[in-house]
Amino acid sequence: MVGIKDPIREAVPGAVRQCFQAGVRVRMITGDNPATAVAIAKEAGILEEDWVKKGKDDCTVMTGAEFRDFVGGLDQDEDGADVVRNLENFKKVRDQLKVLARSSPTDKYIMATGLKQLHHVVAMTGDGTNDAP
Repeated sequence: MVGIKDPIREAVPGAVRQCFQAGVRVRMITGDNPATAVAIAKEAGILEEDWVKKGKDDCTVMTGAEFRDFVGGLDQDEDGADVVRNLENFKKVRDQLKVLARSSPTDKYIMATGLKQLHHVVAMTGDGTNDAP
């Protein structure tokens, strides 16, 4: 058996810390499995080192499927614009979510759409072509 680790870049924890100090909410949205995503988020400083899921209603770490089910996906308003179906549940995700694992480009789009619907500024970064909604 061989173990492989792809370490995060050295500057990442400091950059995340600077974002937090500036009042920027940092969320990690990744295709990785939840255990890997949590480990990386802890290493990056997005999750506290001692974080553990606090029960079924804890939205701090979710999978893409859980997120889509919880917020109901997207609908269209009377002008034909995309909107999140269950905005009240989305607000809970907005307030709690730090890691979205096993996510798809659609999940990223739903997240960006919901945040914009609530008049938040959205910025994204990534290292792949599917990292933009």
